[in-house]
Amino acid sequence: MVTTDWKSDLRQRGYRLTPQRQLVLEAVDTLEHATPDEILTEVRRTATGVNISTVYRTLELLEELGLVSHAHLGHGAPTYHLADRHHHMHLVCRDCGSVIEADVSVASALTDRLSASFGFETDMKHFAIFGRCADCSAKPATAKSSTTGP
Repeated sequence: MVTTDWKSDLRQRGYRLTPQRQLVLEAVDTLEHATPDEILTEVRRTATGVNISTVYRTLELLEELGLVSHAHLGHGAPTYHLADRHHHMHLVCRDCGSVIEADVSVASALTDRLSASFGFETDMKHFAIFGRCADCSAKPATAKSSTTGP
């Protein structure tokens, strides 16, 4: 778990570290890339009375305050992670679902080109590239993809 002083971070911004906020932050920290439903499941291990609307409201506030960040790693709910980690983009394996964090600098040629050609400033921390991880790529091709026909 990251040693972050969430209480001070919130107090500096005019907020308290309520039990719900602490539980949500701890769940995000533990799970790393988690949907609100996954965060709720983790929070309910400790506090069974917390509901999904509390999780959504808390995540929204924590993101506004710069403590958590979200990314869209597929169709469906965004995933959340702590914002104090380095800025990274996400490499998502379509086969096993694993998420690899890659430093945004690996895409600097692309972002520089977008800026030079279009004046477009990218936000790579919300960016996900889909493909196959090294482990899945090393597996033999499935029968469907290796069929060559008669």
